[in-house]
Amino acid sequence: MAVLVEPDLRVGAPLRAVRPWTIAGIFGLLATVLCAAASWIPSLWGDEAATLLSAKRPVGSLIGMLLHVDAVHGLYYLFMHGWIRLAGESAFALRLPSAVAVGAAVAAVTLIAGRRGGARAAVVAGIVATVLPRLTYAGEEARSYAFTAAAAAWLTLLLLWLVDGGGRRLAPAARRLAWLLYAVGMAVSSYLFLYFATLLIAHGAVLLGSRASRSTLRAWAVCAAGCMLTLMPLAALAYLERSQISYLSATPDDPSIWYYFLWFGMPWVAIPAWALIALALWPAWRAWRTRVMRPSGTGPRGVSTRLVAATWLFLPTGVMLVVNLVYPMYTGRYSTFAAPAAALLVAEGILVLGRLIGGDPRRTVAATAGATLVFVALCAPVYVLQRGPYAKNDSDWAEISAAMRANAGPGDAVVFDESARPSQRPRLAMRTYPDGFRGVRDVTLRVPYYRNDWWSDRAYSVPAAAQRGRFDGVERVWMIEYDDEEGVQDTWGLADLQALGFFETGRTITTHRSVIIELTR
Repeated sequence: MAVLVEPDLRVGAPLRAVRPWTIAGIFGLLATVLCAAASWIPSLWGDEAATLLSAKRPVGSLIGMLLHVDAVHGLYYLFMHGWIRLAGESAFALRLPSAVAVGAAVAAVTLIAGRRGGARAAVVAGIVATVLPRLTYAGEEARSYAFTAAAAAWLTLLLLWLVDGGGRRLAPAARRLAWLLYAVGMAVSSYLFLYFATLLIAHGAVLLGSRASRSTLRAWAVCAAGCMLTLMPLAALAYLERSQISYLSATPDDPSIWYYFLWFGMPWVAIPAWALIALALWPAWRAWRTRVMRPSGTGPRGVSTRLVAATWLFLPTGVMLVVNLVYPMYTGRYSTFAAPAAALLVAEGILVLGRLIGGDPRRTVAATAGATLVFVALCAPVYVLQRGPYAKNDSDWAEISAAMRANAGPGDAVVFDESARPSQRPRLAMRTYPDGFRGVRDVTLRVPYYRNDWWSDRAYSVPAAAQRGRFDGVERVWMIEYDDEEGVQDTWGLADLQALGFFETGRTITTHRSVIIELTR
């Protein structure tokens, strides 16, 4: 495997003897541990509830659901279906695969950076990628986005090896096999998340920018065409299921979030990060302006880290944003697979800054180390915020479950506010943290999720449940209402419960985004 990386080792003596795969292994493990640490603290939220409930279904039920909703996440759900049977359903177990995937992405980032920059560039890129807010967030979320980051990084490394590394010296049969591996990897990764296929645009630009040979361009085009053909069934299902993201059209665009939300989490990280990215790209821009980059010949030229990272960062996301102007289909998390490119460019900017500040090798190393530590310090508060109990979309389901466990008794009934958006309904607290609801009767349940063609439960209204005798023999009800973003408590179901003879005892339990009301009769 070491043949994938042929680094330029013109670096200081302490790093000269460090092998690229050693650096990759160290930072991959570090990133995994950092993402997994405290990942159990934030309450699971709507998207993660969809993951858990989908993964818990029997395979037949899951496939039936995917024909109606979430087909673009089907492969990930199948993986999680097997995973939770091995590791359990706790928040830590659900999120651990994502932490491992981020570790894999960070390892590949060090190898890409080290191809041209050597061990020093690999180390700086590894540090930046390990603390980059988008990756530390993806690494503690039970969704497929961390896997797309890992897949994008390794497939990009494979492409570079074929175009600008040891892959050029393979025998024809072995080279065809490597291209087949690339094509299969692109197809499988796009089945993990459909928009991943836009990475092909960046890879095509890399080949054109490096003046790859006609045979290389032809091989890549065949792979890209094959990948797109295999995605046709998924694309058709995604089109038929497009109503599930219709809420994006009602979400107002705030341009101010695009410069920091995509990869950097907070403005205080984004401002220096974009400055470093501009600094990283400035030498290439200046060279193009002065025509230094114009080759004297017409043959292939080396692929720079700047070219790879810039096309990877800007082109796929740019295409999605342009389409989003016409048809809303995008949110910032969809660009997680480009986060390794952001790490590469930030790291390149730090290296350029170190050379500008320094003059001799020792001062350059010190300046580079100092700038890297400053970036880590800027990212640290974001990491802490990501590990707060309500960090995931303000979800408080773990808190609701704990309150019910402490106060509800066997035979009590629970009624959930069904007026909130499906991914925010308090009912999901019972599905994601069931321990607090043991012995409590779910009197409004109509169709449980595993018998439903939607990912969550279907519920009766309070009057409809009462007509079916669901409240017979019930003396105490816990009504769980959702508070909206403005802190306005909903009153769904309260009047209906009062019509059945229940009255509020005056006892209420307020959680972060919900209110639990006790009623008796």
